[in-house]
Amino acid sequence: MRSIWKGHIRFSLVTIPIQVFSAIEKKNDISFKQLHNEDHGPIGYSKVCKVCNKKVPYADIVKGYEYEPDNFVILEKSDLDNIKLKSNKVIDIEAFVDIDEVHPTRFEAVYFVGPNGDVAVKTFNLFSKTLKGSKKAGVGRLILRDREDVVLLTEHKGGLILYKLRYPYEIRKMEDVPDLGDAEVDDAQLKLAEQLVDSLSTKFTDINFDDRYRDALLELVEQKVAGKEIIKISESEVETSVVDIMAALKKSIDAAKKKGA
Repeated sequence: MRSIWKGHIRFSLVTIPIQVFSAIEKKNDISFKQLHNEDHGPIGYSKVCKVCNKKVPYADIVKGYEYEPDNFVILEKSDLDNIKLKSNKVIDIEAFVDIDEVHPTRFEAVYFVGPNGDVAVKTFNLFSKTLKGSKKAGVGRLILRDREDVVLLTEHKGGLILYKLRYPYEIRKMEDVPDLGDAEVDDAQLKLAEQLVDSLSTKFTDINFDDRYRDALLELVEQKVAGKEIIKISESEVETSVVDIMAALKKSIDAAKKKGA
C-alpha cells in the first residue's frame, strides 16, 4: 500500500509522524475507453471555443468566473497562486467530538492513517488508544492539493480512519425536497410496518454486498473476449399497480418469517 500524504498529527504539544493511505480499492474498477466505431482507434478530445468554433491550445486557456449570465471575471494564474495555501504537512487537531454528532451527509472521502516509521509507533498507538477509550474523534484541518479540508480522525482496529468532511455550505437542505409533509399515518399500518422492519432486521456484517452489476459486467467481457454468444440477463419486473397496504404488509411479514425459519 502506497501512501498519498506524509506529515504529522499535532494536538497541543504532541506531534506524531503519520502517513495517509487511500481506503478505496481502485484496481478492481471496470472502466471503458471510447473508440472510433470504424477502426477502434482511441477518441481524443479537443478544446473548442463556442464563440469562434476554433480549437484552443492549452496555453491560450484562462479561468473565468461567471458572476452574471455571460459575464466573466478572468482569474490569472498569478492571482490563484497568491491565495494558494502552502501545506505545512501538519494536521492540527482543533477539538474532539462525539462522532455521532457528525451527520452522514458531511462525510466526503475516507482514508487510512498509520505511523510513519518505527519512531512514531509508540506515540501513534497512544493517540489511537486515547481516541478509542474516550470514544471521541479529532477534528482538524489538512491542506492537500492547495485546498484546505476539514478532517475527522477516529480509531479503527489499532489504526486511524481519516474522513474528509464537506463544508456546511455544500449540503443542501432537506426542507428544499419537494412534496415532503406530515401526512397522517394509520396506527394499524404503522404497527405492521414496524413489525415488518423487525422481522427483516439483521447485523450489517451479515448482509451480502456482492456487486451483481460488476459480476455480470465481468462475465459479459469474458464472453466477448472468448467470442461466446452473449446471453441476456433477465430483468425482474416490479409491480407498479395500486395494492392494499395492509394486505401487502401482512404478506411481506409472512414471507420474511418463512425466509428466517
